[in-house]
Amino acid sequence: MRMRSGWEAEAQNWAHFARTPGHDHAHEELNLPSLLSLLPRPAGRALDLGCGEGRLSRVLRAAGYAVTGVDASPTMVRLAASHDHGQPVLLADAAALPFRDGMFDLVVAYMSLHDIDAMPAAVAEAGRVLRRGGRLCAAIPHPLRSAGDFESRAADAPFVITGSYLDSVPVTWTAARDDVLLTFHSEHRPLETYSRALEAAGLLIEAIREVRPVAAGTAFAADDSLSRWRRIPMFLQLRAVQPD
Repeated sequence: MRMRSGWEAEAQNWAHFARTPGHDHAHEELNLPSLLSLLPRPAGRALDLGCGEGRLSRVLRAAGYAVTGVDASPTMVRLAASHDHGQPVLLADAAALPFRDGMFDLVVAYMSLHDIDAMPAAVAEAGRVLRRGGRLCAAIPHPLRSAGDFESRAADAPFVITGSYLDSVPVTWTAARDDVLLTFHSEHRPLETYSRALEAAGLLIEAIREVRPVAAGTAFAADDSLSRWRRIPMFLQLRAVQPD
């Protein structure tokens, strides 16, 4: 599978990127705070779906959630488990979770669904392992963002759809931070693709957030070269419930 093998190859680079303060302003200042405000209060068991090297699992545990992580990359799992503040983590396919029905009160898919080859099956599995009344909270790059790019770095640069927003297509892009060059292996999917996966899993959407940099004091708010992102949502977040 393209994305699974791609992320296994990038695991060490990703850990360096994710664990170095200041390398991921969008995560630290925008995406994570917004997600935490969307989560239900800590109670019962939580599953970090596609946990990577474990950065979200550590945050959830510190916030009081009883969290278990799963990832399909052996190196990511080793990195998560060997961290000084490592949490329980299993090597597992998100599309075939090794848990019984209704085992979790919360499933969090933080920046992972767009990197999962069999995304609809993973959403179905998330629905299966949720108890009645349990929640799935997810964050992905906003589908508008993954469908195109700004023509330049200017504050008023037009945002242009490249190709088709409506078609799912593989996406590969790179980010350079100091001494690390990280390649992201992903897939652009329109919003309807995610919505249909939730619908098929029997999950009902409770909340949707389009995350953009508006808070004063953030790098995105202060840096004029990043101000173009104040016009286009960077991330899409949602909370869905497994109905009683």
